[in-house]
Amino acid sequence: MFSGVESVRLTHPRYGLSKNHMLLGAALAAALILIGVIFWAASPDNLYPVMVNGKFGYINHSGKLKISPQFDRAEPFTEGYAAVRMRNSWGFVDQKGRMAVSPQYNLADPFSDGLALVGVGPRLGYIDKSGKFAINPQFDGAGQFGNGLAPVLMNGKWGYIDKKGHMTVNSQFDEGGNFSNGLAVVRIANKFGYIDKSGKVVINPQFASAGDFHDGLAVVKLGAKYGYIDKTGKVKISPQFDSAGDFADGLAVVALNGRYGYIYRTGNFAINPQFDDGGNFRAGIAPVWIGNREGYIDKHGKYVWNPVS
Repeated sequence: MFSGVESVRLTHPRYGLSKNHMLLGAALAAALILIGVIFWAASPDNLYPVMVNGKFGYINHSGKLKISPQFDRAEPFTEGYAAVRMRNSWGFVDQKGRMAVSPQYNLADPFSDGLALVGVGPRLGYIDKSGKFAINPQFDGAGQFGNGLAPVLMNGKWGYIDKKGHMTVNSQFDEGGNFSNGLAVVRIANKFGYIDKSGKVVINPQFASAGDFHDGLAVVKLGAKYGYIDKTGKVKISPQFDSAGDFADGLAVVALNGRYGYIYRTGNFAINPQFDDGGNFRAGIAPVWIGNREGYIDKHGKYVWNPVS
């Protein structure tokens, strides 16, 4: 359920396609894979996916149901569209709930920088908002576009392409994350650091795991705990959390002693740890879980959508 970190996609044998949240270490990655709804660090639209009686629909900021539950899976709205699954295929709906791109993909991620990552058979590519391929499916692994670049896996190494599909940073990294705030997390051997858009390493690989920069801070693992660094690599929030997510909407979800809460950029708690799991804030509300029941809270910790199974 935990949704604090952006992810990339990897192809798997027998044409399987799945998210790979590899950048925060094995234990947290295992938790990330369980997420029912993934919240991305993109400009949010004010509709939020919820599950009611086994189907997904969308509520608004006040908790009012705006698109009736009808989908087998649903991602958040970004750039006016949301990826939804009907049976075994993914497509996109607009904010009226109308199907804008018919279900036809093995997977689909939210739009970012005007393009969406989709999977067709064993390969990944990118479509525009009409559903037309802007970059044909050809990659074994890929991430979302950010700052005009996207990570792709070719010949066993990660590099970066522009929106025309041209390789701008050669495939050379053991892992590569999405660009955000002008930097991308990469792994070289068994350590994580950060590169700029030219591919130059600007924060040396030194972390056991790391996340993307948002609001000028990135979550990193030092020793057995998670904290936050700024874009110079300086520790701004000391490692103290058992797990932690990206900053979004001014707050970040963190865990202490098995309970999840939210912190400010100062590291002080805005909402004390009290939930079994939590996701990123978007436009003032965030998903939280009590057991397997999902609800939404505002920045005061007050429910706007009470937890439901």
